[in-house]
Amino acid sequence: MENSERIKKYPYLYETHLHTSQSSRCARSTGRQMAEAAKKAGYAGIFVTDHNWYGNHNIDPALPWEQWVHEFCRGYEDARAWGVENDLAVFFGYEAGYRGTEFLIYGVDEKWLIAHPEIKDATVEEQYRLIHQAGGMVIHAHPFREEAYIPEIRLFPNAVDGVEGINATHSNPLSPSHNNPEFDVLAVNYAREHGLPMTAGSDIHSSSLFGGGVAFARKITSAQDYCQAILGGEDYILTNGAVWYDKNGNSI
Repeated sequence: MENSERIKKYPYLYETHLHTSQSSRCARSTGRQMAEAAKKAGYAGIFVTDHNWYGNHNIDPALPWEQWVHEFCRGYEDARAWGVENDLAVFFGYEAGYRGTEFLIYGVDEKWLIAHPEIKDATVEEQYRLIHQAGGMVIHAHPFREEAYIPEIRLFPNAVDGVEGINATHSNPLSPSHNNPEFDVLAVNYAREHGLPMTAGSDIHSSSLFGGGVAFARKITSAQDYCQAILGGEDYILTNGAVWYDKNGNSI
């Protein structure tokens, strides 16, 4: 598909995997800076998916739960405030960590987290149940990535709604880390084997964006709308910022 044809058919690109320095220890740019960069790069919207309580976060773990959640959401809130003023959709999500295995969570918000402290120590299976009860979605992030912080590859095909088939840090030439396109090949094959929907994101940690994400023919109106679009079989395409794929992971 020619780029002009792609833009015409799928003009709304969303970054689905993004971190801010206010919540993620590994990030280098604030929520506002990430939003500004995304707008400049032509995104229609972003999902802020900072590392949660058992991930690589920088929030004081001694804080009471409600205060911890409030601090955790600051990067998202700053990005959203900028987005409201500058016509950039900003949606809440987070990246859940289970001893190196990570999941992208969409469709819940700060109020839900505060009201459900049991999510903090939920198992992977319990997480799936709780997020589903809230109308949300669980996506297995970069399931085949190999790094020192990931002690083993663990797969949960019956406790996720989909798979991050394309992670731009693995295959985009601009990525400074995790560079191995084979991680994406394995993820795509895994999703196909289990009949799971695929998503794409950049796993971006600074305002030097890669351009990865999911593109739609229409605007996404909320995180819940995104969940319904992915799970309902809506038409969309994927990118690592350099190559475009159909929603089944075939290059186009």
